[in-house]
Amino acid sequence: MESNGISKYRLAKETGVSYTGISKILSGQTLHPQVDSLKLIADYFNKPLNYFTDEDTTEITETPDWATNKDKRYFKKLLEEDEPIMFDGVPVSEEDKEKIKRVMEAMFWDAKEKNKITYGRKKKGD
Repeated sequence: MESNGISKYRLAKETGVSYTGISKILSGQTLHPQVDSLKLIADYFNKPLNYFTDEDTTEITETPDWATNKDKRYFKKLLEEDEPIMFDGVPVSEEDKEKIKRVMEAMFWDAKEKNKITYGRKKKGD
């Protein structure tokens, strides 16, 4: 932003990411920003997503277009439970815990999509 003379306000206005969201990302207050928001910012600066995350993003599952805000809040709450994960009586490392979360996320969105198709639930406005 500095090297391009871009303010937080201008970045928010031109990417559609909220000013508050950008401020929290930049201050470190948001530890795990939404991938969708980071993509908008990365695209704005014409950079790959991993330029901002310092990690390989090929494993990150994006939120499907059809997911409602309620779906997103529910899933976030589900993943934020900070209970230890055990496998065969042995605690799972933080790295493996993140991998498990990514697999769970992909399975969750797949199941939600199948339910919406099966039970005919549509997005508002359809």
